[in-house]
Amino acid sequence: MIDLASLSQPVQAGVLVGAVLVEAIVLYVGYGALEQVAKPLVERITHT
Repeated sequence: MIDLASLSQPVQAGVLVGAVLVEAIVLYVGYGALEQVAKPLVERITHT
């Protein structure tokens, strides 16, 4: 495991920003996929 405490503060900030960006991308893609799966079910429920 990489010890982030040994890195300089700007590098730590960059790692944190990168981690948040990666998390946001994963959530965006995941929710998009979930929407594609759930959309037909929601339409079937609301149109009956």
